Amino acid sequence: MPAAASAEKADRDKPITIEADKLLHDELKQISIFSGRAVLTKGTMVLRGERIEVRQDPEGYQFGLVLPQANQRAFFRQKREGVDEYLEGEAQRIDYDGRADRIVLSEQAEIRRYRGTTLGDQLSGKRIVYDNLSDVFTIDGQAGGSKSNTPDARVRATLVPRNKLPEPMPDKAAPSDKQNKK
Repeated sequence: MPAAASAEKADRDKPITIEADKLLHDELKQISIFSGRAVLTKGTMVLRGERIEVRQDPEGYQFGLVLPQANQRAFFRQKREGVDEYLEGEAQRIDYDGRADRIVLSEQAEIRRYRGTTLGDQLSGKRIVYDNLSDVFTIDGQAGGSKSNTPDARVRATLVPRNKLPEPMPDKAAPSDKQNKK
């Protein structure tokens, strides 16, 4: 698995800002439904989809559900703590849990790690849980515990090695192999 992927810790205390074409808010249930090209921003975290539902529990924790347009996937992006890296993800459904500080990507789930602007690790499966508090990814390739033999029921990962120091340049003053053989 890739190295720890801790999100920006300061994001937890940031307010949520949402833009969309429409809003339906129910004050009694403390739920807001944003539809039409909805974009949720909370610090460095960005969630995009056709529909975003946001609710708040009595303790003030916020929860979100992001759903895409038909035949598309919802989008997630967040900066990693202390490094020039971002995580991006897409899925048919994205759930944000502010209390647990967790993002769950379900159905056709994929996460990509960018180091600066360079694509690094890529992970995909049926369900990906990105737990910021424990710095752990959990990826499940099986739908609801089914034991399918189809390729879509497998976890896939491409892990790119961390940048290594460049090879030292050959010393021009050192004799070449041809000179040593004479």
